[in-house]
Formats: sequence, C-alpha cells, structure tokens
Amino acid sequence: MGMIKNQIGKQLGSRVTGFAPGLTTSFVREALSRAINGVGPLPAAAQAAEKQLAEQKGDRDKAVRELVENHVRFAGAQGFVTNIGGLVTAPLTIPTNVTGLALLQCRMVAGIAHLRGYDLEDPKVRNAILVTVLGEDTVEDLVKANKLPAPPMALATAPVHDEALDATVSREVANSIISRITGKRLAITVSRRVPVVGGVVGASADGYATWKIGRYAERELLPRAAR
Repeated sequence: MGMIKNQIGKQLGSRVTGFAPGLTTSFVREALSRAINGVGPLPAAAQAAEKQLAEQKGDRDKAVRELVENHVRFAGAQGFVTNIGGLVTAPLTIPTNVTGLALLQCRMVAGIAHLRGYDLEDPKVRNAILVTVLGEDTVEDLVKANKLPAPPMALATAPVHDEALDATVSREVANSIISRITGKRLAITVSRRVPVVGGVVGASADGYATWKIGRYAERELLPRAAR
C-alpha cells in the first residue's frame, strides 16, 4: 500500500500546479468575504454567532463551543461542503469539496472572532482569521521561519495594518489549499485501489480537522476588552 501511495503521490504532485492559476490573492479574499458575509444557505458569520449567543442565553463560551460543533457537523456532510464550495469556485478549476471546507472553517473562525469582540471588517482581523485556518502547527512553523510575523492574536490586535502582509497571508492559504487538493486526490485514488471506506474516512478527517481549527481559534483569539 505504501508503494501505491508513493506512486500516486508523485503523479498528483506533478499535476497539482494546474490548479494554481485559480488560487490567486483575489480568490482567497473573495472566499473569505463570502464566508463572513454569507453564501448560499449559510447566513453571515456574525449573524450565525449572534443566533448561538441568544440560544445560549448570553454565555459566550457556550456559544463558541456550539458554533464549533455546528461547523464540525457541516464539515462532515460531504454533499453540503461540496455545494458550498461550488458557489465559490464555479468559474474555476479548484475542487469544490476542498474550498468548501476552507470556507466553512473561515466562517467558523470569523464567528468565534465576532463573539470574542473583534471587528470582522478590520483587515487585521481578516488576516488573523485566514492565518488561524492554516492550523496551529503550520502557523508555528511559518512564524519560526519568519514567513509570518506573529500568530493570529497578535495580528488581529496589531496597532496598524500592514498591507504587505495581505499578499503573504493569501499566498500561504493558497499553498495550504493546494496541499489539501493533493492529499484529497491521493486519498480518493488510493481508496479506489485499496478496500477502505473512503467516504467515511474523508468525512471523519474533515470534521476532525475543523474541530482542531475551532479549538485553536478558541485558545488563540482571546476576548477583547469592551471599549
């Protein structure tokens, strides 16, 4: 099985650059904007967050946890994720299940940021949302390599917005999506050649990945003091 994975991985690696033209800075920013403002059946991130806050009778911590649980369920529903992705990538050649998952994760983090007192219209906060979606391990590696100046909390609360950082963040998110495309296609192809339950594995992996990012956002985006 290891040999099959290696062979397929090499084949996919040589093809993945074909997806890169659609993964521009404008694409990443448009996807984030739709995640925040609402797309298809999903209302705006702040609206969804406020609904959870009302249901939890003003308890922000419970609202955050419920927001994460809802998005984990969304992420596990492959058809739902693909539909959301299709609304963003219709004119492009990027696999919709991958971009749909990224959009859901952006929306989840944006909702958490809103509940913690961050302004979703602030470009610093938007960069922080995108960086959070990269995941804790990736963020730590990028900071150590000086490819990012700081983790999400520091980016969101920086005194001024660094416009040059916008392109850097978008590029790293695009690279992450490309990596996901490779991994997804490898898993699908291997599952066709090896007797495993591919759909169940994929749904579980997407849900778990979303849960990890949600927990990271909970720890990283600390509540802002009321002003």
